[in-house]
Amino acid sequence: MPQRRVMFIGDVVGEPGRTALTATLPSLVDRYEPTFVICNGENVAGGLGITKRTAEKLLDAGVDVITTGNHVYRHRDVYPFLDATDRVVRPANYLDSNPGRGHTVVEKDGVRWGVINLSGNVFMHAAYSAFHIVDRLVSKLQDEADVVVVDIHAETTSEKIAMGWHLDGRVLAVLGTHTHVPTADGRVLPQGTAYISDAGMTGARGGVIGVKREQIIERFITQMPVKFETAEEDPWIMGCVIDVRDDGLAAGFEQIMVPSEKT
Repeated sequence: MPQRRVMFIGDVVGEPGRTALTATLPSLVDRYEPTFVICNGENVAGGLGITKRTAEKLLDAGVDVITTGNHVYRHRDVYPFLDATDRVVRPANYLDSNPGRGHTVVEKDGVRWGVINLSGNVFMHAAYSAFHIVDRLVSKLQDEADVVVVDIHAETTSEKIAMGWHLDGRVLAVLGTHTHVPTADGRVLPQGTAYISDAGMTGARGGVIGVKREQIIERFITQMPVKFETAEEDPWIMGCVIDVRDDGLAAGFEQIMVPSEKT
């Protein structure tokens, strides 16, 4: 069987992140030759949330599935699109009545790629335990998907690491998002699941987690409300690539951290 490889791109923040990804993804595809591309797009619309237009720009750029997180419902006009598409998912441990779906299976090149999106429960608002929900979904996808990738959009490293160990040997990868800061713990766990606590941010490193740094500094100094705007300086693409074994588990893990190519 030909080598299969998943590329995962960390939180795309605003226009700078979207432009960086669009400009740089073709060369990343040439370099890594992924067979499936996933990115987290919950901050792609103006730095908070996602819209139909911005989601379609990511899909048109070559992304196969978009995961999200706690800002997914920021723009109400995206709700019908979330219900209609199978290419964008929201956290599966939100209420069933919420717009969208928490997992998807997309067939590409004869492989059924399963993607599960989770929200952390520590310091975040989710209706159900991420651990209980993911157990049900992993069992369900055993017969529906050949490969399963989990994006856990969570605040604490402890919760994400625990999820990695919980799912080790049962899914291809457990990939953390949300903090916008890439961690140095990427690896393949003993039973074959690739793991990283946070894949990082696709956006401007010249800011503070994607926001203009002077605004964040002012907020800390004055302790007063400050309107935040998306940073633009020094955009980078961050994420990882995972080689897939014939049994759907991980054969290798490599982190991606590259500056944006100019358009």
